[in-house]
Amino acid sequence: QLFMVDNGADDWRIAMTCERIFFIALELSICAVHPVPGHYTFTWRARLAFTHDASQVEADVDIVLSIPMFLRLYLIARVMLLHSKLFTDASSRSIGALNKINFNTRFVMKTLMTICPGTVLLVFSISLWIIAAWTVRACEGYHDPQDVTSNFLAAMWLISITFLTIGYGDMVPHTYCGRGVCLLTGIMGAGCTALVVAVVARKLELTKAEKHVHNFMMDTQLTKRVKNAAANVLRETWLIYKHTKLVKKIDHSRVRKHQRKF
Repeated sequence: QLFMVDNGADDWRIAMTCERIFFIALELSICAVHPVPGHYTFTWRARLAFTHDASQVEADVDIVLSIPMFLRLYLIARVMLLHSKLFTDASSRSIGALNKINFNTRFVMKTLMTICPGTVLLVFSISLWIIAAWTVRACEGYHDPQDVTSNFLAAMWLISITFLTIGYGDMVPHTYCGRGVCLLTGIMGAGCTALVVAVVARKLELTKAEKHVHNFMMDTQLTKRVKNAAANVLRETWLIYKHTKLVKKIDHSRVRKHQRKF
């Protein structure tokens, strides 16, 4: 019914497309993931990183079902869209419709990156840091007998050096789950680094008014340099004429000295 009202259609099959049906099914599947009541276990096999010994433990099924629940974080972007002034303001939406601008989550995120890029990157980095550290701790808890990566603070250290693409190698994940989280963290870290470079480069650029002032100052300095050069030419010309025409004995060294100053 919402799609019918938004599109002004009489039949729901007109408003629903294959792409929209796919995204609805994907959203339902993401929201349907939830730990089941009861205690269920499965055999989890892994190979330790440094000793290469095989590890086999009985792990809870809740671990497998809890990690995909972080996919629901897309709802935060939807909340930001629905509470955005650009989305709720009728005049803004009218202007956007005239310019063929779709007020979606991508447009709101671009607006936030333009208004407050530092705050957006800081919140995103800290959130990713905490979530990835918790996920690594949950993945490595069963196969880490020495409590190296299963400690939350140690997991935060592992995620931080992976996010910054440093990788000291003092801590490594043992399971494919932890390795996948570290891989995604490295990709996100590279992307955030590129965004930080772009934001800093944009902040260091001169504004339009500053460019006008800078160009005016450069033109003024250039005019002064031209006037000084012209004055120096007249002065040296007069001195050369003086030492060649107005003296009884020509001092060639002094004449060459003034000629070099041209």
